[in-house]
Amino acid sequence: QVQLVESGGGLVQAGGSLRLSCAASGSIFSINAMGWYRQVPGKQRELVVAITSGGKINYADSVKGRFTISRDNAKNTVYLQMNSLKPEDTAVYYCNADGLWTGKVMYNFWGQGTQVTVSS
Repeated sequence: QVQLVESGGGLVQAGGSLRLSCAASGSIFSINAMGWYRQVPGKQRELVVAITSGGKINYADSVKGRFTISRDNAKNTVYLQMNSLKPEDTAVYYCNADGLWTGKVMYNFWGQGTQVTVSS
């Protein structure tokens, strides 16, 4: 059984930093891309940043220069370092594993979400 377990959300003042982690566990052969999306009530879920197994990274313009993604392929874990946080970064952050191959089935898998709140 595959799981994505997220950690690291919380409350921080504007200008502060947080680090999110997401670990995929279970019967996993490979994962193509891992990334983070965020959603606020009443709006669509949006891409924050994603990284492929080969290291190609795609950042949303709104977080470029402030957020940094990294990935440990051996541990099927992805990290998101968020610096210079702004109130508009407040959202539920979801980890995503795209092209997760178990050897039998390929999934697009989501974590349960972690709340990030930035106070002004």
